[in-house]
Amino acid sequence: MDAKVDITHPLDPLSTAEIEQAVAILTAAKGLGAYHRFPIIRLEEPAKAELAAWRAGGALPRLAFLLVLEVTTGTASEAIVDLATAHVVSFTTLPNDQPPYGQPPIMIEEFIRAEEIVKADAGWRAAVAKRGITEDDIPLVQIDPFSSGYFGRDFEKGRRIVRAVSYWREDIRDNGYAHPIEGVVAVVDLIANKVVDLVDEEKIVPVPKKKRNYGREAFPDVRTDIKPLDIVQRQGPSFTVDGWRVEWQNWSFRVGFTPREGLVLHELGIKDGGRVRPVIFRASVTEMVVPYADPTANHYWKSAFDAGEYGLGRLANQLELGCDCLGHIHYFDVPAADDLGQPFLMKNAICMHEEDYGTLWKHYEFRNGIYETRRSRRLVISFFATVGNYDYGFYWYLYQDGTIQLEAKLTGIIQTAAVTPGEVYPWGGMVDEGLGGPTHQHFFNARLHMDIDGGGNTVTEHEFAPRPWGEDNPYGNVFDTKSRTLKRELDSPAVANGETGRYWKVANPSAVNSVGKAPGYKLVVTPTPVMLAQEGSTVARRGGFAKKHIWVTAFDKAEKYASGDYPNVNAGGGGLPAYVAQNRPIENADVVVWHSFGHTHVCKPEDFPIMPVEYAGFLLKPNGFFAGNIAMNLPPEKNAHSRDNREAGEEGEKNGGGSCCH
Repeated sequence: MDAKVDITHPLDPLSTAEIEQAVAILTAAKGLGAYHRFPIIRLEEPAKAELAAWRAGGALPRLAFLLVLEVTTGTASEAIVDLATAHVVSFTTLPNDQPPYGQPPIMIEEFIRAEEIVKADAGWRAAVAKRGITEDDIPLVQIDPFSSGYFGRDFEKGRRIVRAVSYWREDIRDNGYAHPIEGVVAVVDLIANKVVDLVDEEKIVPVPKKKRNYGREAFPDVRTDIKPLDIVQRQGPSFTVDGWRVEWQNWSFRVGFTPREGLVLHELGIKDGGRVRPVIFRASVTEMVVPYADPTANHYWKSAFDAGEYGLGRLANQLELGCDCLGHIHYFDVPAADDLGQPFLMKNAICMHEEDYGTLWKHYEFRNGIYETRRSRRLVISFFATVGNYDYGFYWYLYQDGTIQLEAKLTGIIQTAAVTPGEVYPWGGMVDEGLGGPTHQHFFNARLHMDIDGGGNTVTEHEFAPRPWGEDNPYGNVFDTKSRTLKRELDSPAVANGETGRYWKVANPSAVNSVGKAPGYKLVVTPTPVMLAQEGSTVARRGGFAKKHIWVTAFDKAEKYASGDYPNVNAGGGGLPAYVAQNRPIENADVVVWHSFGHTHVCKPEDFPIMPVEYAGFLLKPNGFFAGNIAMNLPPEKNAHSRDNREAGEEGEKNGGGSCCH
């Protein structure tokens, strides 16, 4: 085998050729066979210090990480393969016979196999028959294999299982979520290939039969009053792309992608005074958890960790022009591997384009007639993942004033519960006759490996407080900003507070800005509820990262994910709570800021059959990073040349306004 590896940059994702090479090297070295699967294959990324040494002329190996699962025994192993030397650097079998256990993510082939196992089970067939499901109905029944959670039962400990719920359908294109089969849950062991536990409740709830379909054939009378909205950039986009490297409006960064996280931004920096100033070394969403607040059989265990239990990157959509993205688009095709380790290209997995975003800055000075306005433009880098019933979009925005934003877009189909006619659903909201939607929460966790001005960084927490009446506040109008420095990891876990305007600042204490302070960025968070499940509950132990909005850790290459490495059928206790328990120093250090954010969803009729997008996210805004507004040198927008627009502008000036920008 040719051991030569041709790459542009050490952070570039593995190519399809490299994926094929890594699988071949490992297969030959370890005698892998027909029963081995590859839930994850990705680049083993070099750390910040390793990249610095490489830039100085040092050697840097090209490493691939492979997670291997033997599907007849359930044995899982992690491997690191050096592609340049065709050598297996390490091969470690994961323990699964002791707490907290944990399993590799669920694979596509296992979803298909789980459905076959459930439908072949005599106990399940008898249970659904009690609910009016005939033998003729069974081929069209929708089976949803769902990550199982963990409750300390014997069939969970060290076992590779899913819990499966079912939905009646009359036609293959029917929306199964309108027809839940309540009171029946099958637990499938994916290694033994059989149902190992079955819930069949005594109370029989009728299956709702009203159709609530969403295919275009369900809405033949579409609106006719929507005129075309065209986004045109006649001279092309303002960004440039060189492989995985992007430059736009003084910003520069590298695009990455992993099977678990999906989109990753590397080495995000902005040019200022002729040099690129680092801001974030690596940014991604490492985990999600969606806990449900219904204690009944079909729902109490639902708490999907969509990144760690399924893989947001593995479930990325192929995006389409005019539907997912609008304007002058650049798509990134992402090399990936299927369950068998066979490489393929995920076409159009990442979308990048520019958007107008209204007013960036503006002032009309009536004293001298100066009227200046500049419009805001932002760069959008995004991808969408479909995880079962929900669809999640992740949108990174870069702005011309140095602002960074992450926005998660939540849409898709809610989980549903059948409700006996005449009864009220007590665990959420009614969305239709006989159909409830369980109340639930969505939590995301963004991992921000900070790099403000390329040195050690310090995180400070700030909030506002009214100053008491006194000689220094005779009119009662003074308020103060209270600050504290996060010196060690256990200082960091915190909850946002809208009443005090609590925010966090990441700064470089070894640098000085134009007013003699440390340059930094401010993290602006939304004070939404944290996870509301009780302390001591299994979901709180497994998803402890969602109990706080903010965590700060000292960088450790092994601490990649907010929930730990393997949340699937995991007893909990890992991830961020365990990381910060080490209480390492974080002042003027190589720090990672982790932000948990999300949406608490009480379902309503408007959420069905498909939920309109809900939004969640945060901002990072320059705070003493620049010497002034760096968007002052933006050119004025050119006035439109059409007669109608000229006349509209002239009429506006007569009325005391003005044309768009002078």
